[in-house]
Amino acid sequence: MKNKNIVVIGGNSGIGAALVERLQNLGSHVFSYSRSQEGDSQLDVTKDFDTIKNLPEVIDGLVYCPGTINLKPFHRFSIEDFQNDYNVNVLGAVRVLLNCMKGLKKSSSASVVLFSTVAVGVGLGFHSSISSAKGAVEGLAKSLAAEWSVNKIRVNVIAPSLTDTPLANQLLSSDDKKEASNKRHPLGRYGKPEDISSAALYLLSEDASWMTGQVLHLDGGMSAIR
Repeated sequence: MKNKNIVVIGGNSGIGAALVERLQNLGSHVFSYSRSQEGDSQLDVTKDFDTIKNLPEVIDGLVYCPGTINLKPFHRFSIEDFQNDYNVNVLGAVRVLLNCMKGLKKSSSASVVLFSTVAVGVGLGFHSSISSAKGAVEGLAKSLAAEWSVNKIRVNVIAPSLTDTPLANQLLSSDDKKEASNKRHPLGRYGKPEDISSAALYLLSEDASWMTGQVLHLDGGMSAIR
């Protein structure tokens, strides 16, 4: 990863921050953007934008981390809830991909990493809005993997289960909630940002140079075993 140009959207906290730190330690040139950063690094993916400032001419890797956790019974969701989840998870990614496409095509071996959720592959109650949005992310990734393969751009998805990030604070706000979350996973614990950033680092690297159009289920076994 040394001297590779990697763009990380949502690189100021959680999984994105863990990934940025690892990439920098490996000598990558990291271009991190998020809504909470300042100056040219500030980017609100829910708004329409024509350009992303200070992107490198050649982009070797792009990771889109922004997401939502909006859980409640289906009858309590509004149309606006579904629209917001779709805007952050899908349209935000589309906006970024459109801006980064030219730079990705200039790389000799580019990699795009998007994020889904275990709830797309496993029916989980109260997840109808986020599952709908993340299902669209998986479809987007597979289509782009096919379309961009001629440009040697790989597009893959990580589908994690519950991970200890600021986004999940309410779900892990007490010892009882943490223990209940541990018990729901066959491996006996919920995820850490480092678990997911390790997978993202792999997908960005040449070690994954023959992998595209895949959904990597990183969920403590929840999607596969009981």
